[in-house]
Amino acid sequence: MSTTQTYLPQQAGERASPEFWRGIVSCTPVLLGIVPYALVLGAQAAEKGLSVVEVPLMTGLNFAGGSEFAAIQLWTSPPHILLIVAITFLVNSRHLLMGAALAPFLPQLPKRKALPALFFMCDESWALGLADSKKRASAGRYPAFSLPYYLGAALPFYLTWVVFTTLGAVFGPVLGNVEPYGFDMAFPAVFLVLLRGMWKGMARARPWIVSLAVAALTYLLIPGAWYVAAGALSGLVSAYILSGDT
Repeated sequence: MSTTQTYLPQQAGERASPEFWRGIVSCTPVLLGIVPYALVLGAQAAEKGLSVVEVPLMTGLNFAGGSEFAAIQLWTSPPHILLIVAITFLVNSRHLLMGAALAPFLPQLPKRKALPALFFMCDESWALGLADSKKRASAGRYPAFSLPYYLGAALPFYLTWVVFTTLGAVFGPVLGNVEPYGFDMAFPAVFLVLLRGMWKGMARARPWIVSLAVAALTYLLIPGAWYVAAGALSGLVSAYILSGDT
């Protein structure tokens, strides 16, 4: 171990609360962006017949907005359970790649802590946690992954998502179709902010461009949610192939 490495507050016996609050502060700007499409999801779920109890159960047990939107679009009465499960797995398959990207920063974290923490991983908290881990690693801090920071960034997303999808289910029938108000644009806007924060130059962005192109073509040519897996796999393969050029 390098003598220049420093330790996290919780490993030095100090309070972890500053790291937790640092996570909350860092997630707040992005957190505000998920509120509109949480309301949209809750309203759409109510339109499909889900109750005010069923909506928070769905969003709380399957904390993944993309697959929940896909499931609601496929929802019928009675629902096609196997189809919805398959599409949910397909859309959520990107979490395998996200977890793999974060795994190198977690060797010091026991599984009894790592697995519950990763349950709360979403696109936004993953991006924040990965960026912070890389920053700490480049500064020689050990361990690079700060669990209190990650929880401070992840838990507010979870609570906000469950609460506002529930509010969308409650008030959605009163408001009617909320999409004409532009709430659905919050979803791509949040991801543009995340991508901007991870930008490292055009050379590093080539796998993103490949993934985007493959996903777009798959979306246009093949019905269903196959574009998610196609975009993820093509991005992974291109990143491996192009890694020697950067």
